[in-house]
This record gives sequence, structure tokens and C-alpha cells, in this order.
Amino acid sequence: MYIKRHIEEVLKTAIHEKGALCVTGARQVGKSTVLKILFTGHKELTLDESRLLRLALEQPEEFFKQFEPPVFVDEIQYAPSLFPYIKIHIDKTGAKGAFVLSGSQRYEMMSNVTESLAGRINLIDLYGLSMREILGDDFREAFMPTREYLDKRTPKPIMYNEVWEHIQRGFYPEIVEDGTDWSRFYSSYVRTYLDRDVSKLAQVGDLLQFEKFMTAMAARTGQLLNIADAAKDTGISRQTAEKWLSILIASNIVYILKPYYNNVLQRLIKTPKAYFMDTGLASYLIGWDNAQVLQNGAMSGAMFETFVIGEIIKSWANSNGVTPNMNFCFFRDKEGNEIDLLIKRNGILYPIEIKKHINCSKNDITAFKQLEKIPDMQRGEGCVVCMADDIFPITKTDKAVGVRYL
Repeated sequence: MYIKRHIEEVLKTAIHEKGALCVTGARQVGKSTVLKILFTGHKELTLDESRLLRLALEQPEEFFKQFEPPVFVDEIQYAPSLFPYIKIHIDKTGAKGAFVLSGSQRYEMMSNVTESLAGRINLIDLYGLSMREILGDDFREAFMPTREYLDKRTPKPIMYNEVWEHIQRGFYPEIVEDGTDWSRFYSSYVRTYLDRDVSKLAQVGDLLQFEKFMTAMAARTGQLLNIADAAKDTGISRQTAEKWLSILIASNIVYILKPYYNNVLQRLIKTPKAYFMDTGLASYLIGWDNAQVLQNGAMSGAMFETFVIGEIIKSWANSNGVTPNMNFCFFRDKEGNEIDLLIKRNGILYPIEIKKHINCSKNDITAFKQLEKIPDMQRGEGCVVCMADDIFPITKTDKAVGVRYL
């Protein structure tokens, strides 16, 4: 059963804006499925087929002579040699939407896109299913901790235990739609990712060591990035760990949230935080194979924060097709004052704290006061995203917001 994706409206608009449309995202998030459903007039070509891949690699100039646009080329990262010929066709014809592309590995692909297709391609990120999509909630606006946003929101109900079941199980369409066996799915997922992306595209030789590094990063989701510590646990050099982290980021497996920094406030830290984009994959790697055990375990707070950050990112990406890297950051100073997420919009900072408990109080938002010390920056409405059922005020500008309102 196909679950309708909120990003469909973005894609239907983007296809008419430039010569090419490329959807990137981690493996198994549903890129090929949504593109095949939306663009039935494009001939589908997948570079997973050895015959087509061989033609693309050995005779790229012949590829689009045999398969004239409009075409949909799946797994385009395997044949970056095609990009110059896509550019030639776009420049020659001026046709909009002639090429629909998808790729699960930006590590190899993006340099070729930048060099060959700058100004000629729309790049759209697709993530796993959001809770809105799973619950059949048609609301498509990007999450904001404002009264204006919350007044528009009439969310679907969801039980406390259901939230944790989704966090532990994960958000890949196959695992949500088909009731697929959890262990078999993620075991296969990791093996395919290592064999096809990490080994072939990123040219990492020791796949067992890389999987160990993935596990080390999963165990640190929602924490300040300590690459030296992860390298030590994995038995690799810091330089290797930094390269491997860049692969996880390029694969949309890991998201890096940068800290807010202001030259006036010298006591702010500069270390980013790292989040796994799918909590099910993180749970599998760490070994949390039961939702109740995860909920009561030592990592429950970090996993809940990871889930909330992921849902907010999805809401923004599905609303406009862009991952909000420039709009998102977090606040932490050397005295330990921390705000989990700041959304920057029109010169205003909107603070968001994330807590797994139900009852919230002013103690949860004490760090919000630190924003008043930032010169030339206005502090907007804030909230605590938590496990409450509804919304209730904490101060005049801040409120507790149940997770179902994301």
C-alpha cells in the first residue's frame, strides 16, 4: 500500500522550473516510488541494471541517443559521466523537466552536479515517512513554535506507546507499510548500504570496521559530536573517522546540527551535534529491539530528541523541498545552558526544547533567557515539545506542545 507523500506537491512544481529534477535521500526512503507515480510520461531507466550501467559508463554520449528524454534515471550516482550530456541536452533544447533523476549517495554525485548542472537542476531531499504521513494527516506546513502555526493545526490522535513503537521501528516506507520483519529489514539494509554505497562509491575497504563506526555514531545520536571518541571506540584514526562521517552525512544517514555562534558571546561552544535521520536504523545498530525497553533505557531521551529533530526537518523539507540547514541550529554555552533547537527566521530566533516527559514547567525553559543577551537578534515564541496530549502555556510567549502537533 502506497502512503501518499507530502513532498509530491513540491515535486510537481519543481519539475516545471528547470531542465532537470534530482531527488536525493537515503536508500529505501521511497524516491523511486514517488517519482514513478508522479512522472509516468518519463521512461524509467535504472542504473542497477548492469546493461544500462555499462552503457552509461562506457558510452555516455550514446546513452541519451538510445533513450531520448523525457527520462527518469534511477541511481544516477553510479554514472556521473552522464551529467555533461544532460547539460548539453538542456542547453540545446531548453526543455523543462526533461530529466528526472534520483540518487542515494551525494558523496560522489554532488561535485558533478555542481560542475555540470549548476542553474539547470532542482535538488530535492526526501526523507523517510513522517508521522503526519503515517497517520494520514494532510497538514503540510513547516513546524514553528508559534501561536499562528498551532492555531492552524488539528493533529491526528496518537497514543504514548505508539510513539515509542514508531521510534523503535523506524520510518522507512517498507517497514511501515508492509509489516516487514524488523531485524531482517535492517540487516539487509545495512548490508546493501555497505556493499553498494560505502564499498563501491566511497571506496572503503574494511566494511566491518565501517559498520562498527556507524554503530558508534548511532550510540551518540543527539549528543555533541566527539569524533575523536568515536574513532577511538572504532579503532581508526581521527582522519579516517572524519572521512567516514562525511560519507554518512552524504548518504543522509546522519544529520549535523550546527551550534549558534555569535562573536559577541565568546562563551558559546562551537561543537556541532549529530543525529541519525532514522531512529529505527539507530535502534537496530545499537541493539534496541523492543520499544518498551528503548522507552525505559538509558538512551530514551536522546532517541526522543532525535525523533523530534527528524520530524521537524521532514516538515520543512516536505513543505518546500529544502533541508533547513541555514535555518536550524542549537544553543549551548560553556556554563551548560542549552536549547535543543533554534529556528532562525527573518532575524528572529524561535527556541525549542525537547523533553520526553509529559508535565513541563518553567524549569525546562530556563536557558531561553540566554537569547535575550544576543545583540541585534529578536527572541520569538518558544515551546517544549514533549509527550503531553495537547498544548498548555508555560509563560506568555512559551508553551508545552504535544509531540502530535509536529
